[in-house]
Amino acid sequence: MPLRPTAAVLLTAAALVLGAAAPGAAIASPTTAPAASPAAAATSGSFQQVTGFGTNPGNLAMYTYTPAGLPSGAPLVVALHGCVQSATDYYRNSGWTKFADQYGFAVVFPQTSSVNNSLSCFSWFDASKAARGVGEARSVVEMVTKAESLYGSDAHRVFVTGLSAGGGMAADLLADYPDVFAGGAIDSGLPAHCATTQAAASGCQNSDQGLTPAQWGDKVRAAYPGYTGPWPRVAIWQGTADTVVRPVNATELRDQWTNVQGVGRQPTSTRSLPGGTTQELYADASGKPAVALFTISGMGHGLAVHPGSAADQCGATGAYFLDTVCSGYYTAQFWGLDSGSGPTDPGLPAPTGLTATAAAGSVALGWRAVSGAASYQVFRNGTQVGSATGTAFTDTGLTAGTTYGYAVAAVDGSGTVGTRSAVVTATTPGGGTLQCFTASNYDQVLAGRATRSGGLTYALGSGQSMGLWNTFVSHTLKQTGPGYYVLADGQC
Repeated sequence: MPLRPTAAVLLTAAALVLGAAAPGAAIASPTTAPAASPAAAATSGSFQQVTGFGTNPGNLAMYTYTPAGLPSGAPLVVALHGCVQSATDYYRNSGWTKFADQYGFAVVFPQTSSVNNSLSCFSWFDASKAARGVGEARSVVEMVTKAESLYGSDAHRVFVTGLSAGGGMAADLLADYPDVFAGGAIDSGLPAHCATTQAAASGCQNSDQGLTPAQWGDKVRAAYPGYTGPWPRVAIWQGTADTVVRPVNATELRDQWTNVQGVGRQPTSTRSLPGGTTQELYADASGKPAVALFTISGMGHGLAVHPGSAADQCGATGAYFLDTVCSGYYTAQFWGLDSGSGPTDPGLPAPTGLTATAAAGSVALGWRAVSGAASYQVFRNGTQVGSATGTAFTDTGLTAGTTYGYAVAAVDGSGTVGTRSAVVTATTPGGGTLQCFTASNYDQVLAGRATRSGGLTYALGSGQSMGLWNTFVSHTLKQTGPGYYVLADGQC
């Protein structure tokens, strides 16, 4: 049976970090028995505990799943459970065994315990346990070495994924051992080495740390000084309603790993997936996605699964296994475990020639047809507001004197949404005299005319970059609508 902690043990920020349960709460102990019913996990291979895998300074247990008839030279995936979970829970519920059988790879399920942390959390926040060559991080890499020896795994195709505290540890491992891991996935997790002490961990979970992308990237580069090899490909999964690991962590992870990879922070493609999921890909100069951000609308804290027998379904629901979308399916294909085919292809290309003509209370859109498109989705300020089978759409019921940004994406016959077009803006007439405001970036943010991300400032609404967030850089902003400002230096 999946682990089902009482309501009092639900993962609060303090519980994730400190392993401190609410008073009187009953803590479920991690399952230690290696056996699990193949029928329950819907697998055909072998799940077992492996001992004698190294010096094990992190005091972890090693479990593995191997498909029947696994050949030598197959990939290897390391899957780290969340707090109040065990290796057996992750084996039964995460869905990774389905793709191990289908694509042909072994899975290592490390397990911590209440001896290490009262809620069985991996110690992502402890520099003595999550750095290269020490503690839990070293124990996990010793498991990789053992699995390579036992199963003949391909040392160039080793990947790590984890949920929550396991996700934080996965991020640390990617930074500590880029020479071991070719890719990773961080599910409802935290940036690599966001915290190095227990006292700092809660701040990482709950708030923006105010670091620039370069500062986030430096945390990764400092984990293995002098490393000059390729960096892992990283998938990031985050629910928008997560109150345990706040969504800002996904933004920080995106900033961290795009900086490490040397790619821009603007996605090279965006598309919609099942379960209210938006996929953003960040490709390198060769066009190969280096970072992927999967944002799940309305999902709380947990691992995204979607039980069922369809190709894009997997896993079983339980505590912190949430029925939204099969994250394992898209992660495996992002890593190329399906031999390179699958939904990393962004679908149909972006429509071109998008125009937007404003009238009283409406904006008329037009664009060029995309070959193979069955329909088109229309987005206003990033949110879908309609669809069309042709190449025109009129958005109505709009506010006077307001600027709106529009994009369009083509949808093929199977329902796959392609890459969105470049955004065009249109301002509805009326609304009175436009106002201009000249002030420092610091004061613009305080006045609510701009926002801050890391150490940078962006105009509210338009998102135009204004430079560093301080009192020494000043700009003029023009208000073109409610909550919408554009840079207007020298224009007012």
